[in-house]
Amino acid sequence: MTEVKNILLVGVGGQGTILASKILSTGLMEAGYDVKMSEIHGMSQRGGSVTTQVRFGEEVYSPIIGKGEADILVSFEVMEALRWLDHLKPNGKMVINDYKIPSVPILTGKKNYPKGVIDRIKEKVDTTVLNAAKIAEELGNVRTMNIVLLGSLVKAMGLEGIDWEEIIQKTVKEKFVHMNIKALKAGMERL
Repeated sequence: MTEVKNILLVGVGGQGTILASKILSTGLMEAGYDVKMSEIHGMSQRGGSVTTQVRFGEEVYSPIIGKGEADILVSFEVMEALRWLDHLKPNGKMVINDYKIPSVPILTGKKNYPKGVIDRIKEKVDTTVLNAAKIAEELGNVRTMNIVLLGSLVKAMGLEGIDWEEIIQKTVKEKFVHMNIKALKAGMERL
């Protein structure tokens, strides 16, 4: 692959965005790609935005994805999808987790959670919507919603040839390996 691919993962603190990105980056490196990853997490412990940018290809010089450059954007939370929409290529693909985490102004009643966000995004770009939290909960642990989304990303990018199960075994605690592998497979199947 000579072309550099750009993956943007966005979410809210505590959703496991960075862990999913680390598993993704490790898998891509073991597949022989040059990989650059950056993460931004301001106030993530208090429900702030968490963003990771992963770029891979034959040779990558910078980890930063500019506006209009992402091949795929995976949003772990609905509003984050809208917030980062301008970073997606015109022909890029969006995967949205139909999961809402109200911000402080919404929680205090000063603002309402916007309605119709997913419909507005669907009008603009190729969008797949899934409820990763529900899928993960059905598997027995809602905290694996990040790995469900990673599975969807793997499927959307055509990266099934990488041994993701081995990467998960190396990355997560032993007692969570089986659950995370189930979550990865569920995400791949639901896309």
